[in-house]
Amino acid sequence: MALLDHLGITVDDLETGRAQFHPVLAALGYESGSEDDHSISWHHGEETELIIFAPRDEASGPHVHGRVGWQHLAFAVDSRDDVDRLHAVAVAAGWTVVREPQIYERFSENYYASFVEDAGGIRVEFMHNPPRTS
Repeated sequence: MALLDHLGITVDDLETGRAQFHPVLAALGYESGSEDDHSISWHHGEETELIIFAPRDEASGPHVHGRVGWQHLAFAVDSRDDVDRLHAVAVAAGWTVVREPQIYERFSENYYASFVEDAGGIRVEFMHNPPRTS
């Protein structure tokens, strides 16, 4: 089975990216990895590494949700409380609220999620979707 090894995201400004991504990724259990003048990485043990990159040329952001390209990255968490906690961490780190934590019945009666965007329009979802009860 092929698994996602790493995800690279180009941000408008590397230091703004660090300020916004680090608190969220640390709250998700990621640890700081390598960094240089062009990139910063975080890893979660041997699981997927996330890397932000400085733009190669003039910044062209922000990304516009719904256009060709990035849609969003969803982090599955263990509880609704985790969704609420991560949402608060992201907002405190300067992410913009797209959708407050709530149930999304169109996905399932238990699908609880929130959506935030960073300064460059990169959208992240925190979600909890326990199995349906019979």
